[in-house]
Amino acid sequence: MDRPEAVRAFNRFYTKRIHILQEGIGLTSADNPLSLTEARVLFELAHRISPTATELLTELGLDPGYLSRILNTFVRRGFVEKEAASDRRQRHLSLTSKGKKIFASIDRKSHHQAAAMLAKLSESDQARLIAAMKSIESTLEPKPPAPLILRPHRPGDIGWITHRHGVLYAREYGWDEKFEALVAGIAAKFVENFDPRREHCWIAEQDSSILGSVTLVKKSATVAKLRLLYVEPTARGMGVGSRLVQECIRFAREAGYRKITLWTNSILMAARRIYEREGFQIVEIKGAYETWELHLRSIKAA
Repeated sequence: MDRPEAVRAFNRFYTKRIHILQEGIGLTSADNPLSLTEARVLFELAHRISPTATELLTELGLDPGYLSRILNTFVRRGFVEKEAASDRRQRHLSLTSKGKKIFASIDRKSHHQAAAMLAKLSESDQARLIAAMKSIESTLEPKPPAPLILRPHRPGDIGWITHRHGVLYAREYGWDEKFEALVAGIAAKFVENFDPRREHCWIAEQDSSILGSVTLVKKSATVAKLRLLYVEPTARGMGVGSRLVQECIRFAREAGYRKITLWTNSILMAARRIYEREGFQIVEIKGAYETWELHLRSIKAA
């Protein structure tokens, strides 16, 4: 099958699936006769603040006459009301209480129908399906990347960090569950002894997806320890690791530490490059294990 035919085959499959979902959520039932296009218009009206018909045309790409007929039908059925805009040729549109009730019913049924479809799949198949959907959407309609944010840890994050360390290091380096147990112990101590004045965990997040993390903990009154740095494979090369390490250094200076130390393995080349770029130096080597240090005073003076 050539590529255009593959696209057409997928379109046929998707159209059939959408039709099944449409029937399942009652868009075409006798008590609520809405077409899929009408439901799309209702969705936009529910998620916009007093839009005009022109704004809906831009977003939905519909024929102006077709959209006008849909809006007039909505007004007639009491779903939508119109208010005069500053430009008298335009009208602001908003859902009435009846329209909001209809939308809420459709939205709830649609959510349940999609959840029921996903429930038939395994967790891994669900993840593959959602990833494929996002890939199609981002490929056909690229959007500017969401900003990278660094936030403090929340409940569930420490468990996630342990999980991702176990999965990634097993996949990339063949390390067994003993390494995951080591990480779990470090993570547990961080939570149990957490001192927010002198310790911190940063979660790198983009568009609600965790891309990496790092922790800085107190080793002594003057020495901080950088621990549990990791970056997701999909985010490598984006500067996430460097941002995380830089935040550790900034926080350590503000907290009054004189030195940051860390422990790593010589096989972790990407992490070692980050440490070297940020001014850390190796002070001890024991087999594959290395201790690195960064003297904050000397860097500040420089």
